[in-house]
Amino acid sequence: MVLSKFDDFPIHQTPDPIAHPASSDKDVYERYWFNGYSRAGDMYLGIGTALYPHLGIQDCGISVVWEGRQYAFHASARATPEPSELRVGPFNIDIVEPMKSLRVTLDANETDWTCDLLWEGRTGNVEEPRHHFGSGGLRKMMDTTRFAQLGHWSGWIEFEGNRLELDREQTWGTKDRSWGIRPLIGGDNRGAPSPPNPNGGLFFLWAPINFDDMCLHYQLFEDWKGRPLFNVGAKLPVYDSVADLPGVEDEAAEHMRSLEHQLSFQSGNRMVTEATIAMTGIDSGERHEVHLEPIFTYRMKGIGYMHPKWVHGQWHGELAMESESWALADVDVTAYENQHVQHLVRATYGDRVGIGVLEQVMLGPYRPYGLEGAFSAPSYD
Repeated sequence: MVLSKFDDFPIHQTPDPIAHPASSDKDVYERYWFNGYSRAGDMYLGIGTALYPHLGIQDCGISVVWEGRQYAFHASARATPEPSELRVGPFNIDIVEPMKSLRVTLDANETDWTCDLLWEGRTGNVEEPRHHFGSGGLRKMMDTTRFAQLGHWSGWIEFEGNRLELDREQTWGTKDRSWGIRPLIGGDNRGAPSPPNPNGGLFFLWAPINFDDMCLHYQLFEDWKGRPLFNVGAKLPVYDSVADLPGVEDEAAEHMRSLEHQLSFQSGNRMVTEATIAMTGIDSGERHEVHLEPIFTYRMKGIGYMHPKWVHGQWHGELAMESESWALADVDVTAYENQHVQHLVRATYGDRVGIGVLEQVMLGPYRPYGLEGAFSAPSYD
């Protein structure tokens, strides 16, 4: 058994110390994930870090799109037994006020990346429904809980000779916090493989949007026929300062049902070129429709998702770091590693114009848009 600082709080869910996960599944994880973007639409920032307690690994990534190029920093290290320690070598997260603000720092290191960034919420937190589904067998492939918050960034970041100053009022974004069981590349290969499932796949959309006077949150999973698996939507009040924020969730938030989407795609691939999303207020019955126009596309491999080398939860040694970059125009949009993306989008909602992201993961068939195979282009009859 290993005691930690959290064991002094009355928060235990099992008789074990907090550092011991309730599940013995090797894919147990705890993740912090963030995006940020300039209101002008010329910069995107992604940050992620995750602990895999059964693997003994903590990894992280920071990635920026700036002037037509995506830059990425990756790091991985042996995890410490202290779950309140969110450090990966020179990278660290310091929680200033839970559910409201935190600080991300990257000290000088062997790469050319450094930063000192402050996250502050604009909204309360939104709990997303527990996601749990299998891979064709009995074992759950994913069993997670997440919550999201929209907010501000301030501070600075340096990379490959660039220095960006982030102004609080001009840099918005999203915090996404999740934990549970989530499949890692490679996973546990013991036992018989799952039986072939020609209709298996994943269709996922996520769209947190910032406006001057309010925010919207939209998320859904659907199966290959377009049937909803999990979805959540909300219209959220915004607050001028951290001191004004609700402590956790916001009783003034308007929650949604009946999430809709209409997507257009690039010729020859699955990248979205235009989207209209809609959802209906649970209490009011009012339908809210938003039109999204992509500005540019950020590849999630920049912080490890589907990355051919720096994929999540892989052992690279006691501490390993690397930086890389690529031109947006050179990306092969049909390659597997480039299927998980976030489009920075300009959003129109009635007479409001805002900015946010549309995240897409579309793997396998999806009948409503004529998607077939693993990640082929849409086909229409």
